[in-house]
Amino acid sequence: MKLAVVGGGSTYTPELVDGIARLHTELPVTELSLVDPDTTRLELVAGVSARILARAGHPARVTTSSELEPGVAGADAVLVQLRVGGQAMRHQDETVPLECGCVGQETVGAGGLAMALRTVPVVLDVAERIAAVAPRAWIVDFTNPVGIVTRALLDAGHRAIGLCNVAIGFQRRFAALLDVDPGRVALDHVGLNHLTWVRSVYVRGEDVLPRLLDQHGDVIAKQVGLPEHVLRTLGVVPSYYLRYFYEHDAVVAEQRVSPSRASTVADVEDKLLAIYADPTVDTKPDLLTSRGGAFYSEAAVALLASLFGEGGDVHVVNVRNNGTLPFLPDNAVIEVPATVTGAGAQTWPIAPVSPLLAGLIGHVSAYESLAVRAAITGGVDLVTEALLAHPLIGQVSLAERLAERLVEVNRPHLPWAS
Repeated sequence: MKLAVVGGGSTYTPELVDGIARLHTELPVTELSLVDPDTTRLELVAGVSARILARAGHPARVTTSSELEPGVAGADAVLVQLRVGGQAMRHQDETVPLECGCVGQETVGAGGLAMALRTVPVVLDVAERIAAVAPRAWIVDFTNPVGIVTRALLDAGHRAIGLCNVAIGFQRRFAALLDVDPGRVALDHVGLNHLTWVRSVYVRGEDVLPRLLDQHGDVIAKQVGLPEHVLRTLGVVPSYYLRYFYEHDAVVAEQRVSPSRASTVADVEDKLLAIYADPTVDTKPDLLTSRGGAFYSEAAVALLASLFGEGGDVHVVNVRNNGTLPFLPDNAVIEVPATVTGAGAQTWPIAPVSPLLAGLIGHVSAYESLAVRAAITGGVDLVTEALLAHPLIGQVSLAERLAERLVEVNRPHLPWAS
């Protein structure tokens, strides 16, 4: 099979390639096509990717293209991992909201909306061009904000499925605490992308989450950045993105005296590219773990294997709601376990969601629908409306001020604002 990676010059890519090399029996890739307009980064990443595959004895060839259509033509699957504006715009996403007293994060709140405004039109254009030269390809979206981008892709009629590494990260960490094989751990994971909770952890059909919280509550609490008593009181494990909601003011205070994550990542990326340039490097560098995206390769390879293999495995993915959460519209995009086959992802009925969780899920889902509209249609008024709908903003004067600033800062990436 031909697997194309749009944004293949990302420093993430060797993480994916490492998974393809290690899990070659699960996913028979014959060609890995890396597509990126940044030819300098592309050649460095392609070089180390080819060496990783060669070291593993993997037969796939690595090809490169600075143009989209030649790179994705005839692909069976296309993994989209774009960052429109690079780390420079991520820095703006993380700092501009702080000017107004709001959390600065690339996928949450005002920063997440800014990222969506830049990204959704680009990904939709990419998807249309993919469909013209690879009409049967599955589009696997790893581009943030994943839920919003996946919703836009599905609204436009594309064969798309969204993927995030949060759930697999929980699975692997819980398995380590329990000292069991990760494949034996199943999660009741519910919510939206970057707004999820683990309600149960099953091993051999038994929910061991109470035992995990009893024996390892302090460790889990530290991992998600919340007090241990909060996890015990709620009886669930929120993802670490919930800290931006549950501890908003404390996070803002921390962010105001700390360097942005973008500046840290930019430094890591420079070091990684220097490592990739070394022709003797043929393994995934340890430094890549600090780049983020832990277990991304396992999640992506396993998902693709289900889409193109016998299928029937369960993956936590971003898909249409279609009645799974009865308090959301069917066209909402949620992040839940689903059975994945060549026909796509099929969710199933789940246990009722408590009002504490459902209220926030419903609130943010409504914002996401407005974010998609603002990104596609454009206009300061629609940006303001989306911000007004977000639970971390929700005040007219604040939404208006932030909308003006977001449009001003992102103007070079917003055709409708030029």
